[in-house]
Amino acid sequence: MKLLLIGKNGQVGQELQRTLLPLGELAALGRDGLDLGDLGAVQRVLAEQAPDVIVNASAYTAVDRAESDEAGATAVNAGAVAALAAYARTHGALLVHYSTDYVFDGAKDGPYREDDATAPQSAYGRSKRAGEEAILASGCRALVFRTSWVFSSHGGNFIKTMLRLAGERDSLSVVADQFGAPTSAELIADVTALAIAAYRRGALEGGIYHLTAAGATSWHGLASYAIERAMARGAQLKAGPAQIKPIATEAYPLPAQRPRNSRLDTSKLCGALDLQMPDWKVHVDRLIDQLS
Repeated sequence: MKLLLIGKNGQVGQELQRTLLPLGELAALGRDGLDLGDLGAVQRVLAEQAPDVIVNASAYTAVDRAESDEAGATAVNAGAVAALAAYARTHGALLVHYSTDYVFDGAKDGPYREDDATAPQSAYGRSKRAGEEAILASGCRALVFRTSWVFSSHGGNFIKTMLRLAGERDSLSVVADQFGAPTSAELIADVTALAIAAYRRGALEGGIYHLTAAGATSWHGLASYAIERAMARGAQLKAGPAQIKPIATEAYPLPAQRPRNSRLDTSKLCGALDLQMPDWKVHVDRLIDQLS
């Protein structure tokens, strides 16, 4: 089996290089090897690699910049995805793609299910939903995983930013009225490999699945927990959990609207794969250990 991983240098992509390697012959490309904004390059690479499985871990993820560059976000998150889906449909390949909680408006009281109505409130969310729609419309074999609040030891993310700022400042203000499940790239990559194997043996149907850690917290809760754990591991920080001030979303305005509720119901995927997702704290603890 030939696998093509697109976006090898991102948080999820770096973990996927580990979990996909045992599944077959793996070719992994970063942005220097394939720019998804260049449809001609996309088609050339697909023709050269002739993959049986395409794993697209690349995306336009600059959420706030997308508000003034929706065309750029849509070109990568929908146009390029449509090209991948068209190839998969024509050649019988499996397309694995990652989407986001931003396809929802965040107004639901409980966790979102896969069949809940989408209503993206940002340019980024609209571009990601357009990518989902392109895959579904193509009729290709596909697994689409919606996830949220991704972190890893690679690259930049919210947890690493909070730890850095806590080392520089005496206090921090963090949004406390947005809720979701912090999800590690490690977990996403592990489950992706299991899902591909299950799909290949006919034990998993194609479609959209929610893939996040269990449990939920706020950004304020996540920052407080990570800082507390880091200090317990010996980190010398100026701002401890008591110095993390909870604030409302309106107190920290940003160009793009964020969902207040980013909780995703993972029961469909867990049931299909006979899995139990670990609580979000498990991989946060692991990250803190790695950074210590």
